[in-house]
Amino acid sequence: MTSIRTVATLASMICFSIPGALAQSKIEHVLLISVDGLHEVDLAHYVLRHPKSALADLSSHGLTYSNAFTTMPSDSFPGLLALLTGGTPRTTGVWYDDAFANELSSPKSCKPGDKPEGYEYDYSEAIDVDDKSVTTTIDPAKLAADPAKNCAPVYPHSLVRVNNIFDVVKAAGKQTAWADKHPAYDLVQGPDGHAVTDLYTPEINGEGIPDSVEKTIAYDAGKAKAIVYEIKGLDHSGKSKADVPAVFGMNFQAVSVAQKNAGNGYLNADADPSPGLARALDATDAALGSIKAALSAEKLEATTLIVVTAKHGQSPIDPTKRQIVDGKNIKKMIEASVPGVVANVTTDSVALIWLKDKSKTAEVAVALEKARTALSIDKLTFGPEMNRDFGDPSTDPRVPDIIIEPVLGVIYTKPTATKLAEHGGGSADDRHVALLVSNPALKATRIDSPVATKQVATTILRVLGLDPLKLDAVRAEGTAPLPGLVEMLAGH
Repeated sequence: MTSIRTVATLASMICFSIPGALAQSKIEHVLLISVDGLHEVDLAHYVLRHPKSALADLSSHGLTYSNAFTTMPSDSFPGLLALLTGGTPRTTGVWYDDAFANELSSPKSCKPGDKPEGYEYDYSEAIDVDDKSVTTTIDPAKLAADPAKNCAPVYPHSLVRVNNIFDVVKAAGKQTAWADKHPAYDLVQGPDGHAVTDLYTPEINGEGIPDSVEKTIAYDAGKAKAIVYEIKGLDHSGKSKADVPAVFGMNFQAVSVAQKNAGNGYLNADADPSPGLARALDATDAALGSIKAALSAEKLEATTLIVVTAKHGQSPIDPTKRQIVDGKNIKKMIEASVPGVVANVTTDSVALIWLKDKSKTAEVAVALEKARTALSIDKLTFGPEMNRDFGDPSTDPRVPDIIIEPVLGVIYTKPTATKLAEHGGGSADDRHVALLVSNPALKATRIDSPVATKQVATTILRVLGLDPLKLDAVRAEGTAPLPGLVEMLAGH
């Protein structure tokens, strides 16, 4: 079995050239769907057990990539950016929604031109004006500050070092749209902050939505309705006329919530869903059915490519493997051996560690090695291996100095946490995600060769007849299109 650590390398080695526009391709629109948390096994089970479902129908004329892997770390921010830019964190510069940047400073203490302090930025609901409201916006006073730019607030899109498919499509004079779970998904707006024509980001944490699977299903339905409006030639609100986007899409959150929330999750290691998770899968499928029906009603099915995938998976699938380890113990154990060295630790089913003094990296790694059992550590990455696989912390102010991958099933969080699963790490449960690409012109095909979700960005531009080499990350990482799809479409 191919190691998941080699997927990005294998993808970058695929022979890749960019011919002119696909003269025979009739694709005019691409609908990108992230069902956050959706594993490959979830999709396979659902299609098999629900032969009349929307997902089964899509797979009956689509390519199913059974060996697709998202980024490492497998957080929502890098996972989505892979789909949109064709790149990994070493190129995009975005490691997590809650991470650390040595070149930034606190908005409260930043002084123009001063040496940056290094700052932990949290681009979740933490930057909202009101995180209890669904209709909130970003509060610039809560953003990281850049002392090199007169302490200007660093919006999520400003954090990204490369452009994305929305930039390329919009530059070609076409409409773009996206819907996601926080105002922080300003992340998709590209370097100039205007790549998405119609951005819709209702705050999922408003009104306690993620505390309930049913509330999250209703929340998802609101975003799916926005997609239907856009298919009908309106904006996401349904109030203004707009061109049907050339590239548009959304994330579904109910599956992720049902995987995590106590009383839900999976029943066993075979990924059989609990009633709550089954309900979330059914509701997501029904919403996809409504979107597909709208495409049919507007006679857009033949000219629309639908991509169903996930920013990230979730671990553990097997409920017996779940183990909570106090995330604060990582810093405590480091500081006990090397006092004052920790700049920041980000934890989920992974731990990313930034140090104040990089010359102490090996010493810290030794301390962590001694705590391997207490912290349930499976793998430590630092030094030359970090440089090779992720980037050089001594030259890139965003790259962590050390990455901890825990034993499968471990979640680094507070001891009282009731969550059943989390994402962020490098396990197959975190990274082995669903990937289905569908259009009526395609034959049902299963492709088992390993692919990376970053190949979706290259593929989207290719099928629209646009040049993927206009993506900065594609040039940097040599990201190939997904195998088989472009050729099959060109044959029609």
